[in-house]
Amino acid sequence: MKRLAFIAASLLAACSQAPDDVVFHEVSNPPTLADWNVVSLDRGHLVTSGGSVAYDVSASLFTDYAHKFRTIYTPEAAPVLADGSLDFPVGTVISKTFYYPENADGVVRSDDLGGDAIDLATHRVIETRLLVRRDSGWDPVSYVWNEAETEARLKRTGAVVPLTLSGTPFAYVVPNENQCAGCHASDMSTKKLHPLGAIAPQFRDRSKMVVDGVMRPDAFTAQADYRDEELPLDVRARSYLATNCAHCHNPVGPADTSGLDLSLTAQSDLVLGRCKPPIAAGSGTGGHTFSIVPGDPDRSILSYRMASTNPGAMMPELGRSLAHDEGVALIRAWIAAMDGDCS
Repeated sequence: MKRLAFIAASLLAACSQAPDDVVFHEVSNPPTLADWNVVSLDRGHLVTSGGSVAYDVSASLFTDYAHKFRTIYTPEAAPVLADGSLDFPVGTVISKTFYYPENADGVVRSDDLGGDAIDLATHRVIETRLLVRRDSGWDPVSYVWNEAETEARLKRTGAVVPLTLSGTPFAYVVPNENQCAGCHASDMSTKKLHPLGAIAPQFRDRSKMVVDGVMRPDAFTAQADYRDEELPLDVRARSYLATNCAHCHNPVGPADTSGLDLSLTAQSDLVLGRCKPPIAAGSGTGGHTFSIVPGDPDRSILSYRMASTNPGAMMPELGRSLAHDEGVALIRAWIAAMDGDCS
């Protein structure tokens, strides 16, 4: 039934005259994702549309093992600023569609290679989030797909989608508009939203970067892929923490009261958590004394909170219901390899 529904929708879409470009909505958010023409249905696949370009990042934020189909549309070139961010012009629309491979029984899986399109016959799309660059700054917009995968509708208040991943039922949470600032407003002095993945150091394929033509393609060092086991353990662990934690845990971020700085620019062992007592963790410490105890991940608050799914202890607080087993294993190995103690 699902297959027939999206085939019919694809045929209807093919027969209609789609606009040539992304439709930029300057003020209001339209009721359906199709109104933007950022992605579209084409012969049973979700593909880029309206001049959007698919891209991938070197280090992806963990979101309950969901895969992400990312696109960017800009009306003109976006120069790279000194801090590595892209100066996107008004009219830019960045999209991220969250999806899972799905078997015939409707059980989603986490093993997939991604690509420049999503085959809806073998995948379940859950939501598409937009970041829209308007005159006033960046605005987040979320659309949730129906089960037939024929339409995604605006959901300002978020949603909860029951899923089963590898035999484990869990609640996939679509954030509401206010929760988007929890990650995308990483500077509490300005509280302005900004993209996290669409920055120069994160682009995996630099040929797809929308940048000023005079900039050298190697002007910025790409952030490491923490899944690459050929890289040094410290590089992988620091990249993982920077991707998944540093939007809050930085000197001006929402979690600045913790005293942790997990960004790539942090230099001090103490701000990275080594032998650092908790400041604002409360009961989230799990009874442990230090954020990181060198050589002992079992006594470290950092690995404890990453492995937890208790809402009062888990970190990150937003964006997941499940623990990232591979990420936890990476950070535990990093801590276990550290020399010294906290005596």
